[in-house]
Amino acid sequence: MRVDVEEWPGFEPWEVVKMHDAAAVLALTPDDHVVMVRQFRPAVRQVMTEVPAGILDVEGEDALTTAGRELFEETGYRHTHIEFLGGCYSSAGTTDQYVHYFWARVEADPSGPPEDGIEVTLEPFDRMVHAARSGKVRDATTSLALMMAAGRPALP
Repeated sequence: MRVDVEEWPGFEPWEVVKMHDAAAVLALTPDDHVVMVRQFRPAVRQVMTEVPAGILDVEGEDALTTAGRELFEETGYRHTHIEFLGGCYSSAGTTDQYVHYFWARVEADPSGPPEDGIEVTLEPFDRMVHAARSGKVRDATTSLALMMAAGRPALP
């Protein structure tokens, strides 16, 4: 990450945070529970509950591969099916980071341990969608992934 000061004709100089793009994955168990990660986030000084996500920082790795890798590294779950949901800029007024959203079906049980510092929780999909729609999900990436997936045909 770096901060560039850019100048555009007709505008004051603007600080732009240059970041790697990211991938986030809304992972569902066979019984439609969302695989969530709880971890401390220093920027907000609190523990957050989120969908697994990470930056595209492995050379030659595309967003889909990053999503699957981050899912396994953070939770120990492997996907059996994964689909693209959409994408957006995380904060276009500040950074050029683009987030690629996926949703996936995972195996019933994890194949490995979660990453150090992460607690994995399983929450019913319908309850999480309701929480996102009612403003109770504090992480924007998680909230958007839930709302993108809501109403779509079920994953295989």
